[in-house]
Amino acid sequence: MPKTRTVAVLAGSLRRESYSRKLARALEKLAPESLEFEHISIGKLPHYNEDMEASGELPEQWVKFRNKVKEADAVLFVTPEYNRSIPGVLKNALDVGSRPYGQSAWQGKPGAVVSVSPGAIGAFGANHHLRQALTFLDVPTMQQPEAYIGGAAELFDEEGNLGNESTAAFLSEFMKSFEGWIEANEG
Repeated sequence: MPKTRTVAVLAGSLRRESYSRKLARALEKLAPESLEFEHISIGKLPHYNEDMEASGELPEQWVKFRNKVKEADAVLFVTPEYNRSIPGVLKNALDVGSRPYGQSAWQGKPGAVVSVSPGAIGAFGANHHLRQALTFLDVPTMQQPEAYIGGAAELFDEEGNLGNESTAAFLSEFMKSFEGWIEANEG
């Protein structure tokens, strides 16, 4: 039986009925049993401010967030696209987790990115902006398969369940690939 690995899940949208959150839950259901998921909230993280870091008076939310990321074996990012990039709340989470310098919570964590949008191009811009940041943060990010999920408004039923069979089949394969990626890149 494969080793159980914990995956930290960061959904880039704060909206209660966000497609990112719905998709994150769907990915969890479609994943191999060897993956356990911890959804980490990023909405209440105080904005990163280096002065707070230097003073040693760190917000409790920063400390808890960093510890949760460090405890995870891998990270799954599910993001919408805002103005051809990632939401500010997700960028702030990346910054908070990357400090203090030399002690990044992200370093070496295998990762995967799924972008989601009601539009046709599936948040392509956000997906690639996030990948660019993850490269610098030393997050080995799964390259294939890529996941740009468009038409999100039509994918979920009233309870938030994924109702599109071909999307579910693709995402099931994506999560199997992610399982292999984690195994190949665990530190």
